[in-house]
Amino acid sequence: MDLMLAENCMCFSLRRATRTITKIYDTALKSAGVTSSQFTLLRIVDGNQPISMLDLASSLGMDRTTLTRNLQPLIRDGLVEAQTGDDQRQRLIKLGPKGHKSLVQAKASWQAVQSKVADTFGETEAQDLLHALANFDRSVGLRL
Repeated sequence: MDLMLAENCMCFSLRRATRTITKIYDTALKSAGVTSSQFTLLRIVDGNQPISMLDLASSLGMDRTTLTRNLQPLIRDGLVEAQTGDDQRQRLIKLGPKGHKSLVQAKASWQAVQSKVADTFGETEAQDLLHALANFDRSVGLRL
């Protein structure tokens, strides 16, 4: 495969695959009232609460402005709560009661779709893909 041909653009291929897989996960999680992005955010908060905005943004690989924009509907709907940390400038995020309920509802749907997607790739290929993406992220992250 010639990687210098436009039709083999990694950016385009990854973005297209991401759009497809996002639709699959969003459809599965719709009954729990969350999107795939919100589910990921809720899971990270659940496992690390309370978590600072800085740590949450880092875990998600996004900047604080984007995170703030993504958190606004979750705060508005009571899925997460923001509180001030020891330093008045620090914002800590934790799950709200509705967030915990949504997360519990969404976990079974996520597990089912995760299993289907992994089966579609094949277990070894799915694991290889996750390792390759993590290695790429670490490698690029070290240079930024």
